[in-house]
Amino acid sequence: MDKQTAEQRIAALTAAIEYHNNLYYNQDEPEISDFEYDRLLRELEDLEAAFPELRRPDSPTNRVGGSAGEKFSPVTHAVPMESLHDSFSHDELRDFDRRVREVSPQVQYVVEPKFDGLSVSCEYRNGVFVRGSTRGDGTTGEDVTDNLMTIRSLPKRIAGAPAYLEVRGEVYMSFQSFEELVKRQEENEEKPAKNPRNAAAGSLRQKNAAVTAERRLDIFVFNIQQAEGVTLTSHSESLDYLKKLGFPIAFYHIYDNIEDAIAQIEAIGDNRGSYDYAIDGAVVKVNSFAVREQLGSTAKYPKWAEAYKYPPEEKPTKLLSVEINVGRTGVLTPVGVFEPVTLAGTTVSRATLHNRDFIEERGICVGDTVIIRKAGEIIPEVLSVSEHAEGAQPFVFPTVCPSCGSPVSQDDEAAIRCTNTDCPAQLMRHLIHFVSRDAMDIDGLGPAVLEQLSAEGLVHSPADLYRLKAEDIAALDRKAEKSAQNLISSIEKSKGNELYRLVFALGIRNIGLKAAGLLCERFRTIDDIMQADAEEIAAIDGFGSIMAQSVVDYFALESTHELIAQLKELGLQMKPSPQKPQGGVFEGMTFVLTGTLPNMKRSEAAKLIAAHGGKTASSVSKKTTYVVAGEEAGSKLTKAQALGVPILSEEELLRMTEA
Repeated sequence: MDKQTAEQRIAALTAAIEYHNNLYYNQDEPEISDFEYDRLLRELEDLEAAFPELRRPDSPTNRVGGSAGEKFSPVTHAVPMESLHDSFSHDELRDFDRRVREVSPQVQYVVEPKFDGLSVSCEYRNGVFVRGSTRGDGTTGEDVTDNLMTIRSLPKRIAGAPAYLEVRGEVYMSFQSFEELVKRQEENEEKPAKNPRNAAAGSLRQKNAAVTAERRLDIFVFNIQQAEGVTLTSHSESLDYLKKLGFPIAFYHIYDNIEDAIAQIEAIGDNRGSYDYAIDGAVVKVNSFAVREQLGSTAKYPKWAEAYKYPPEEKPTKLLSVEINVGRTGVLTPVGVFEPVTLAGTTVSRATLHNRDFIEERGICVGDTVIIRKAGEIIPEVLSVSEHAEGAQPFVFPTVCPSCGSPVSQDDEAAIRCTNTDCPAQLMRHLIHFVSRDAMDIDGLGPAVLEQLSAEGLVHSPADLYRLKAEDIAALDRKAEKSAQNLISSIEKSKGNELYRLVFALGIRNIGLKAAGLLCERFRTIDDIMQADAEEIAAIDGFGSIMAQSVVDYFALESTHELIAQLKELGLQMKPSPQKPQGGVFEGMTFVLTGTLPNMKRSEAAKLIAAHGGKTASSVSKKTTYVVAGEEAGSKLTKAQALGVPILSEEELLRMTEA
């Protein structure tokens, strides 16, 4: 690879890793598995080693990926909470062993499981738990003391403890607790958690500690960060000491050679399906603290430890049947139903088969044995067919809608759709979307209630929701008069929503919440939108020709005109969004905010810019007017410098508003 290609690939990898860091550490919503993420990081490390002159000062290889959130007070870690370097093969573990033995020929290793949870620090003074914090970026985390107090397995008072003790642990949610949480969420018509790791991270970062308490989190403590007046010489001795004090610790084994350590790592991997908690690897640590001192650390990793990451679990199972779901835009989606199999700690019996092309390309037949895994250890997916059933025939996609019997058609996007706009399945999903939080936000009107209303013949379109009376709802099964009146009040309240919410609620193809907002900034009334042509709409910054045509096509339908007329008659106000300031000092300017500003949150800076006529964007381009950079500004600052975009400090930004 030449230098120019390497530079382009480093930029692409850096952007991808930063994106996934934010999802994993800050949003608790990863899109890829740890294994796939670590592969990206390893590729970046290898390229930086081959082209050291291209290594960026803010490279993701230099730091932990998280950041301290704004919901909690920041905590500075006196002892950095480092991450671990990852290995993906036995040979890489042997390379680690050779590096260690160059410093200390005689060495002992401790092997223990690597938990898939959220890393935390817990501090004790005179045996009393006084503060707990997340890892954050390794230097600064979030104060989550109240939430950690709800974890029953974490000692709150310790007999015989030193004057000051700081330990590091991993908060996790057991598979049993996870299944109970998902069951409760589904019963309450809430969005279910995706996996135990996400559930644990989201639970620990709740503002209300009572919610955290309901989630039944657990913790394993695996390291002593600081201990006043206590002399320990090895990791195994510290683990035994922690256990004596009453901390929950995981199992561990000691070996004096890497081959036995590798054998134990494989044994842990073979048994990971039998644990009641998620692990994504195993860790090899030098046992002696004196040898650790000799080995030291890099900017990001200790040189005395290595994590071995297991690849995502893949298992065979039998495809029992294929069901067809009809979405709110009429798309027919095939869903595979399998013999239940355990993957990443949860039972999987269903997974999307995407579309007809996906089925045909893989030759999927009912009765086949297929290989499935969890993408990002979250979403079940079918990888391939491992064995065709005897006499198996490829699955044939239906030519009519399974919900209403109308013909189906294939559009330019390879999606197969029901041609009947009054299809009952489309109606139900459209109603669910219409009342959702980001749309009309009608609290209490969940899928179960909508199903009941539809079954009783009370609702045939979104307009019918505004014709409901309290007695209609009270007559439904298990609905009290008070809850019926509350629901009517919520429906009434939604009439005052801003126009962009209604436009999003209408479910126009290719138009999400942000696009709806942009459309309603440009066109202030629903009539203006209905009269606009594709060229006018496509001229909106952030729109394209396909999005514009989707809007025009939707509002050209006679059924749309009828629906809008009914909603107006029923009292929906369709309020225009607040007009953006005109003629401010930042009019026509686009700002990108990056890093930590000295006195303002970035959200506050964005409001300041908007108040003076400017707008903010999430990424840097040649169209960016200024980048406002604070401490630890990352790749956005680097890109701005490369493009020659002017850089402002917070102070300079404020001075511009005073001009």
